[in-house]
Amino acid sequence: MDPAVVLVLCLSSLLLLFLWRQSSGRGKFPPGPTPLPVIGNILQMGVKDMKKTFNNFSQVYGPVFTVYFGMKPIVVLHGYEAVKEALIDHGEEFSGRGIFPLSERSSKGLGIIFSNGNRWKEIRRFALMTLRNFGMGKRTIEERVQEEARCLVDELRKTKASSCDPTFILGCAPCNVICSIIFQNRFDYKDEIFLALMERFNKNFKMQSSLWIQEKNNSQSEFTMENLVSTVSDLFVAGTETTSTTLRYGLLLLLKHPEVTAKVQAEIDRVIGRHRSPCMQDRSHMPYTDAVVHEIQRYIDLVPNNVPRAVTSDIKFRNYLIPKGTTILTSLTSVLHDDKEFPNPEKFDPGHFLDESGNFKKSNFFMPFSTGKRICVGEGLARMELFLFLTSILQNFNLKSLIDPKKLNATSNSGGFISLPPLYKICFIPV
Repeated sequence: MDPAVVLVLCLSSLLLLFLWRQSSGRGKFPPGPTPLPVIGNILQMGVKDMKKTFNNFSQVYGPVFTVYFGMKPIVVLHGYEAVKEALIDHGEEFSGRGIFPLSERSSKGLGIIFSNGNRWKEIRRFALMTLRNFGMGKRTIEERVQEEARCLVDELRKTKASSCDPTFILGCAPCNVICSIIFQNRFDYKDEIFLALMERFNKNFKMQSSLWIQEKNNSQSEFTMENLVSTVSDLFVAGTETTSTTLRYGLLLLLKHPEVTAKVQAEIDRVIGRHRSPCMQDRSHMPYTDAVVHEIQRYIDLVPNNVPRAVTSDIKFRNYLIPKGTTILTSLTSVLHDDKEFPNPEKFDPGHFLDESGNFKKSNFFMPFSTGKRICVGEGLARMELFLFLTSILQNFNLKSLIDPKKLNATSNSGGFISLPPLYKICFIPV
């Protein structure tokens, strides 16, 4: 028999066997594009633009559909209603953490972000309690962020209005806030220890403390040194990279839209003035600035498909039976860029968060920190940092580009896990 015919027959048999196994299993998965044996739907997905791919799939298969990454089925939730129904209405069942290959190697299921079950619940509870004890949600944390904002302004002055890439400086500020919380100390931006930490913060590092030495021989405890180190690492990764990227992207958008920047600075002059540091109480009197910060987060869509979830038990969801352990991707893009909630969602427009009278307007669709039981632990801190850092910068500097602002590219150059802004240079001109 012709080898080509044999190959076709073998592949066809594999496909039939694959489909039979999926249909005869304990789950009734949502519809989706037909997968190929072994490789699944990889060839049908634009890996560099998953947002567009998932949007196209949702138009064909509806707001809940299945795609295969290799032999592994992944259920995708697209649109506000599906995401809310899963993460809020069925929060417990959708509170598992899906497998994320890169993290599996580094975290080994430890820490807050990638742990599951009782381990996740205990460590999350412990982290929240400890952060509160260190001042999270209290005036002391705000004072630390204000102090860091003043240090950030001092560092930006050292650029002497010359064109610079703000990536490093904007990364130092939120990292130093986490240092001040965990180590009770901030570092100079040129401190060798701090620079080493900045370089390695996303890797496991060792730290000793007598606080947990009672626990080291308790095999049932989740408070092992390895788990606690991984938790601290998670706090640095989540508390530094996401905030610094948002700040960097936000300044690019403000550089590209000088009319927006001018309105923010006018509000800063009116409410805060030039002679005191911004504080969180100011936010309620600055609806336009508040709207701008929200619009930056909405527009940049930092984590388009959220961190993977998993169902913790077999669950019937919209007439489908999703088996325990199935990985779930929730498209935050489809919520943050919903064209009914946010007209012209691809346009940067603070008006998305303002009513007709110019007052700040909340939206249930605003979920850049995810939602439900696994919402970001540091949401409150991140919101505080974004407001205080951006207002402090605009209070002290005018932003200038060496090229025409209209020609600046503000389109994300990453279609992967995180949306990154393109590289750019900026001049901080002292006011």
